[in-house]
Amino acid sequence: MTSLIDVIFLLLLFFMLSSTFARQGELPLDLAMGGAAQTPQTPPLFVQLREDGLRLNGTEASVDVMNAALQDAEAGMVLVSMAPGITAQALAEVLHLVGRNSGWSVAVIGGAS
Repeated sequence: MTSLIDVIFLLLLFFMLSSTFARQGELPLDLAMGGAAQTPQTPPLFVQLREDGLRLNGTEASVDVMNAALQDAEAGMVLVSMAPGITAQALAEVLHLVGRNSGWSVAVIGGAS
């Protein structure tokens, strides 16, 4: 019995020391929830993720156009709406793009059910 406890202790020690607790590649994300909201200084950018591409403020856009819009506009909020069938990778790419431009925050509204 004593040797079994020693083995379990060594395994526990090994897994605790070999695991990392740092969150690398973390993407900032706020979930849009109901409640009291502050009036934003600038109007938010509205991004629709669709299977055939993305739309920025209601017009078809590419990633380069979205990046230019983020750089040209005053920092604020980006609202992201996802159509059914959108992969997590597509959302992660948009979040990464917004994260590269400082001052912007992201809120995901709606989504596939």
